[in-house]
Parts: sequence; structure tokens; C-alpha cells
Amino acid sequence: ISDIRMPGSSGLDLLQTLRSKHPALPVIIMTAYSDLESAVSSFQGGAFEYLPKPFDVNHAVELIRRALAQSQRKQSNSNENTDAPDILGHAPAMQEVFRAIGRLAQSNATVLINGESGTGKELVAQALHRHSARANKPFVAINTAAIPKDLLESELFGHEKGAFTGATTTRHGRFEQAEGGTLFLDEIGDMPAELQTRLLRVLSDGNYYRVGGHQPIKANVRIIAATHQNLDERVKRGLFREDLFHRLNVIRLRLPPLRERREDIPLLAKHFLQKSAKELGVEQKTLSEAALNYLAAQDIPGNVRQLENLCHWLTVMTPTQQVEIADLPAEWREGSPAASVNSDWRAALAQQVALALQHNEP
Repeated sequence: ISDIRMPGSSGLDLLQTLRSKHPALPVIIMTAYSDLESAVSSFQGGAFEYLPKPFDVNHAVELIRRALAQSQRKQSNSNENTDAPDILGHAPAMQEVFRAIGRLAQSNATVLINGESGTGKELVAQALHRHSARANKPFVAINTAAIPKDLLESELFGHEKGAFTGATTTRHGRFEQAEGGTLFLDEIGDMPAELQTRLLRVLSDGNYYRVGGHQPIKANVRIIAATHQNLDERVKRGLFREDLFHRLNVIRLRLPPLRERREDIPLLAKHFLQKSAKELGVEQKTLSEAALNYLAAQDIPGNVRQLENLCHWLTVMTPTQQVEIADLPAEWREGSPAASVNSDWRAALAQQVALALQHNEP
């Protein structure tokens, strides 16, 4: 059992040494720095399990028992990514996402990502690609809801010269552009019915045709799909093909909204303020304790993306280095968590206390 950050050598370095000298010895990596890169590096380095602090002692003991009873997992080594982590989270729900990404590192399985708008579905798809055997091949993303229905088929599968008016040259579609890599199909729930049929055929037999083409092209891509919608419900309503749903729903990842991981809001806010300051070349802003408590009590319907936009706004617009509640945009200050059915009484109380402290009220 090893910590991940120690004086001198890191726990990941120790893990590599143990893997080379004692490959059958199970290793459990524990850390207080709960981020995606640590989790993935631990799993790819061959760790039996990744244990974020603080942990329940009984759970740790049970984990040790399992480690002793089970043979060492076979996983390829991976160098630790030293870049700043792009997905952060201490919350248990995010730790499950990190574990899933680590375990899927050497898999080509199709993945379906469910999550509200702004929860980071494309970031997770990029992480799955980056930590896979296809990492050196292209990652190609397409938002199926943002492209007009008449153009989507050509965008996905390409077209032959003369296939339709204006097709003056042969065009490679996203499947060909992603050859050997990963194709990310965002907002798959909005895909038109006829395109669902064509996508199903590709997933079924691995071949597709360019628009106007007669020669089958072999598809060598990993499909990762994402949606903010309930696909089970859309299948029941006849809006999404059931057979396609089962083809996509091999591994499903659910990304929690921020209201289910409020403890991560201070960590994310600090990260985004740091990121914005670096991009703009200015000194980093900090949030007062009252402002942090206030934000943690908000539902933030736009999730991580909305919080990132707020931090960028604060970096540009706030005149002082420390951000108070009064410095927040009007739409943030006027919001009341008590008006939302998703807010609990603790969040509402925290917000009211933060406001009272800001105005020096008893």
C-alpha cells in the first residue's frame, strides 16, 4: 500500500519498480490528490486499486483482502501524464468515472456517455482516447445535433465526386478521418432515423459506403457516443432504434451534474481561475470563503461549463484580487436555490448564511 506523493520518489515510480521486480505483488495506490491522471496512471501502471483519501478503514481492509485473494491484473505500463489534469473531482461519483476510464484504457469497447449539458462528456471521450491503444491515431468529434439533417450523412460517411449537385470532388467523411482512432458522436439521441439505420449497419458489419459510392470501405474506429437525453425513454417512444441503442450501450458512463458533487465546486473554481489567469496573462483571482460557500449552494444548471465561463468572466471583470459575492454577475446574485426543486435545505441555508455574512447581518 503506497501513497502517490512522497518525498523523493513518487508512488507511481515505486509501482513501476515493484511491477518489474515482483510482478505478482498486488499494489494499492492511495492519495489525497484525487484527479483523473493519477487514477489512470495508477491503473495503467498495474495497480490493483486506487484508494482516494479519506477512506473508510473497513473498506480498505476489505480491499486488501481482495487484493491478496486475486492475482495481479494484467495492464500495460504508461508514463504518467505531467500536464495539468483536465478532469478534476474528489466526489465519489467522479472517482467512479476515473476508475472506469482507467479500466477501459486497453479496451476497444463502444462507450455511451450520459450526462447533462456542460458536465464534460467530450472531455471524458478525449480521456478515453488519450489513454487507449489508439492514442496516436486521430480523435474526431462530430455533434450530430448541430449539423443539418441533409448534410449529416455526407459529414459522417463522405461522398463521391458527382454524388449530388455541388459535389465537385471526393470528400472523406468523419469515419475515414478517424481511421485507426476514435470517433466521438455527440448528442447521438438527436440523430435522424435514416442515419441511425446507416450507423447501425456500420456497427453491425464494420463496412460503410460514401454517399454515391458503390465500393464498401472497412471502418476501423472506436465509437464513443454521448447524449444528455434518456435513450431508454426515447427507445420506448419510438424515437431511437432499439437495436442501435443496444449496439451503443456496451459500456455506459454517467457523468454527475455539479449539484450532485458540490464538494468539487471550490476545486473546479480554483482550477478555472488559474487557467483563465494564465490564458490572459494576469494575476490569478481568488474567491472569498463566503463567495465559495455561495457558489457551492447553487444548482448551476450549465454545470462545469457554466462555472468555467463564470471564472473567466470574474478574471476579466472583477477589479480586486479577491472575489466577493457582490462581485458575481447579477444573474448569479439574484438566483435563489430555495426556488429550485433540486436544492436541499443545507444548500439553501449555506447560501443564506453566506449572503448574511457578506452584508454583515446578524
